[in-house]
Amino acid sequence: YAKISTLPVGVRNNPGGVWNHTFFWEGLAPVGTGGAPSGELAAAIDADLGGMDAFNEAFNAAGLGRFGSGWAWLIVQDGKLKIISTPNQDNSLMDFAEEKGAPLLVADVWEHAYYLKYQNRRAEFLAAFWSIVNWNKVNELYAAAKG
Repeated sequence: YAKISTLPVGVRNNPGGVWNHTFFWEGLAPVGTGGAPSGELAAAIDADLGGMDAFNEAFNAAGLGRFGSGWAWLIVQDGKLKIISTPNQDNSLMDFAEEKGAPLLVADVWEHAYYLKYQNRRAEFLAAFWSIVNWNKVNELYAAAKG
């Protein structure tokens, strides 16, 4: 992704779409099997994002605030957790990203991700998203990012 800005948008959307969707699916687990934030991650959520409730609210707001198609992300930026949103097939690893960082978790807020069950009710989709987060994977990614 170091030089992806040199490619036409139509071309860069392809690898972005593959990477983002793969990352999204890896961040999900069947209900009841995804674990919980590790002690270290939970402490960072408290310190950097104001606690789990504030984190969930801000993450959902990032997803709801994305007009059209895109993504809500939890990233590590300069050693701190941060919530961002990206349009289309963009992510925080791309050289032109407004906010750069190591991705930990993402919610796909393209309508195709939730339309069959939630139609245009993105807020309901995001509320349900938390029951299938693979915290075990997020913990692993957080440990690697802090590495």
